[in-house]
Formats: sequence, C-alpha cells, structure tokens
Amino acid sequence: MNDWQAGLQAFLDSNPDLPQGEEPIVESEEKTSSQPRLDIILEKKGRGGKIATIVTGFTMTDEEVDSLASKMKSSLGTGGSARGGEILIQGDKREAVLKFLTKQGYKARII
Repeated sequence: MNDWQAGLQAFLDSNPDLPQGEEPIVESEEKTSSQPRLDIILEKKGRGGKIATIVTGFTMTDEEVDSLASKMKSSLGTGGSARGGEILIQGDKREAVLKFLTKQGYKARII
C-alpha cells in the first residue's frame, strides 16, 4: 500500500460519519432526459401558399408519434398529420405547439 493510500484509509477509519460506497447518488431521470430536444419549424414552401407547423426530432415509434399528434390536434383544435417521425400541424401554431409539448414533458424549441 502506498503512503497516500494508507493516509486515506486512516482518514476514512477515523471518520465513520462519511458516506461509504462507490456508487454516486443519482436522482431519478424524467421522460425528457431520454427524449432529445424537439424542433418546431414553420414551413411555407410547397404547400400552395399555406403555412404549416412541423415538429421534428422524435426518437419514439411511429405509433407513439401518431398518438401524440392526435392529442396535439385535439388540444389545439386544428388539423394535421403524423408521418415519417414528424408531426405536421396546419397553420402557424408554433407558440401553442411549444406550450403543449412543454406541458407534456418534452424539451422543444422554435427554429
């Protein structure tokens, strides 16, 4: 045993109140830590002059994205669709979508 190891062991032995163990204390993770940040985009091109709000960045299954899109559409009172891991909401609803996603526990930003 090296001098510093012996000194450390002596310190630990003389201070029994110190926490023991090698595992750091980790707080429980929320849903947002496993889900990356979602991007909310306003798209105008290729839609015949109509505006759409697009939400991208999902890592969940298509069924889960469909379910979230359904909840979002009914909450916002607007039409839209979910395909290819993205949610499309009709109209400029960026702020409302951001509030909805934040309330649901997702990290999101408007681009």
